[in-house]
Amino acid sequence: MVPKTLTTDRHCHPKVMAAVQEQIGRFTHTCHQVLPYENYVALAERLNEKVPGDFPKKTAFVTTGAEAVENAVKIARASTGRSAVIAFCGGFHGRTFMGMSLTGKVVPYKRDFGAMMPDIFHVPFPMELHGATSADALHGIEQLFKADLDPERVAAIIIEPVQGEGGFYSAPNELMRALRQLCDDHGIVLIADEVQTGFARTGTLFAMEHYDVHADITTMAKGLAGGLPLAAVTGRQDLMDSVNPGGLGGTYGGNPLGIAAAHAVLDVIEEDHLCARANDLGQKLKERLTSIQATTPELADIRGPGFMVAAEFNKADGSTPNPEMANAIRAEALSRGLVLLTCGVFGNVIRFLAPLTIEDSVFDEAMVVFEASVIAVKGA
Repeated sequence: MVPKTLTTDRHCHPKVMAAVQEQIGRFTHTCHQVLPYENYVALAERLNEKVPGDFPKKTAFVTTGAEAVENAVKIARASTGRSAVIAFCGGFHGRTFMGMSLTGKVVPYKRDFGAMMPDIFHVPFPMELHGATSADALHGIEQLFKADLDPERVAAIIIEPVQGEGGFYSAPNELMRALRQLCDDHGIVLIADEVQTGFARTGTLFAMEHYDVHADITTMAKGLAGGLPLAAVTGRQDLMDSVNPGGLGGTYGGNPLGIAAAHAVLDVIEEDHLCARANDLGQKLKERLTSIQATTPELADIRGPGFMVAAEFNKADGSTPNPEMANAIRAEALSRGLVLLTCGVFGNVIRFLAPLTIEDSVFDEAMVVFEASVIAVKGA
């Protein structure tokens, strides 16, 4: 959610920009595998401390979220000696070949790109509004194990704690606990894709903090470096150490500018209490959406933790997806200077992903525009 009247410092936080400018004056690039630099190591240590999981960890830096996911799968395969990966319908894990193979949505991510990577399997993701439950997801895995896939051949299960492109559906606690138990029983690596949920978006630094179990490997990007291209894989030390030297990395992975920005981002999240800010903004947004819902029966659901909030639109009967209305509201809002994105398996969800540092006045302006856009579409 980006109103027309942006203020530059909210998208270029002064502390983050100062850290980048200071780093530019020192050096802008070396390949860390060839010539290491201290602030890369220091950031890895910070993430090892902050990523959920009470066990020794290691971190490797790459450039994009898709690259982080690819490397997480490589690590899982290397550590287990297995190849199969289970992902979820509606999930989004990137546009590289492994990333789009893991992604549980054909259009626009898979269409026209030929055969996907082998040994990738999808099971249902809980969507309460559409009748899909945790039991359905677990039954899907059970059926896989009976019909197509020996569990002893599965390297990893990858899951977004809150699906992004899939429509901002949160994984229920009972599902996450069951996946943890299943992975423990069969020696499978549990990967949490926190590329979109990470860095205070859900009201905690990582969305997995909302659960009483942990993942073995966590992927992250997007919010990590305040807009600079940086991604990371943080995982159990024994898993990370299973890869042969040279098996992970890349020329620009952990670029010094991105590393400097990420240090500043973590400082700002803590100093400006952005986890609490995300919860406050999310509550305020849900209250505004609920007031709109009172006169808009097509607004079937409002959901999401922290400031990762979505509004789902169905037909007036309440059960049939209404992507036409969601897209019409998006287009109307754009004509009024407000940028919104749609998402969801049915394309009927509007997602709100404003900066956590958005000013109250800009937030209020955006909500006025959004409500006016909904009214205009209803009256059309």
